[in-house]
Amino acid sequence: MDFIPLIDSIGENATALVGGVVVGGLFGFFAQRSAFCTRSAVLDLTRRRDLAALATWAAGFAAAVLGVQLLLSYGYLDVRDTRFFSTAQSLSGALIGGTLFGVGMVLARGCVSRMLILAASGNLRALYVALVIAVAGYATYAGLLVPLRDAAGGLWSTAAIGGNDLLAHAGLGQSAGLAIGAVLVLAAAGLAAIARVSPWRILGGVGVGVSIVAGWYFTYTLSLQVFEPIQAESLSYIRPLATTSALAISPDAFAGLDQGVLIGTLVAAFLAAVAFRDFRVVTFSEPGTPSILRYTVGAVLMGFGGILAVGCTIGAGLTGGAVLAVSSLVGLASMIGGAAVADRFVDRETVAGRAEDAAALTAS
Repeated sequence: MDFIPLIDSIGENATALVGGVVVGGLFGFFAQRSAFCTRSAVLDLTRRRDLAALATWAAGFAAAVLGVQLLLSYGYLDVRDTRFFSTAQSLSGALIGGTLFGVGMVLARGCVSRMLILAASGNLRALYVALVIAVAGYATYAGLLVPLRDAAGGLWSTAAIGGNDLLAHAGLGQSAGLAIGAVLVLAAAGLAAIARVSPWRILGGVGVGVSIVAGWYFTYTLSLQVFEPIQAESLSYIRPLATTSALAISPDAFAGLDQGVLIGTLVAAFLAAVAFRDFRVVTFSEPGTPSILRYTVGAVLMGFGGILAVGCTIGAGLTGGAVLAVSSLVGLASMIGGAAVADRFVDRETVAGRAEDAAALTAS
């Protein structure tokens, strides 16, 4: 695709912003309609629920992996010069940050992208969490928490294991990436059949994965056409929140892809919520809502952990996972593990206790 006419018309940064709006809009719409949520997917496993959220998440992950591997196989994408493979990535950051992020995800009742979707749908608790994540993320990205981030992230890197490419470690070629993607698609289809999920919801999950593919394609194609070099990447939400915070305090900061992604996601999710009558104002005064302190702690853990892990469940989990980067897959696994442990010791006991109390009242 030729972006040069658009670049000549509005400039490189504005073109990146417009592309971010489009790709973020795709994600926002499909994530809102499918209720795409990594936390809910984890809880389907830990609580042995109906697996609908897990099937939706699996459809998105499988679509992202297969789609990106197709781009790589046919030469529409080259990730060798991206942050995932051009420099050593922190494995300790992925482990520690991913675990903290997973715990925070449970405490705040949703990951970063889910908070943005909920905020656009009228959830003021989610809006509060997103703002706290932005502040904590910026403090970790370029503020007071940088020394702590560097200390934790410098403990162990992919340089110690010989690189960040999963296929290279396994001694496999690019065709193996396609095979992995195909297996994931079949597994996701089987899971959807077992869970008997609505085809429309699964389609929404696939749409989330396609937005990751679109992000990789857009940024790589743009990187070949701009004068100032940029790195190819795809969707992430923890860094955009952090970099957007810098716009308010740095005179040298400028809007670009990150801000476009946020704008597109929020606007598309809002329009979808209104169009399908899902928009509803939700506050901390709702019955059964945990304390604001719990949400705050969860948001801080996600802000710090997401930057340390170099991505959230989308930025590391889907964007990095789709190119089969070891650090991203380690980060995703750590997020899932942290969320599962947090649910066991924070929420599941509470849920079980409430169920026992209800049973006792019924019996009496």
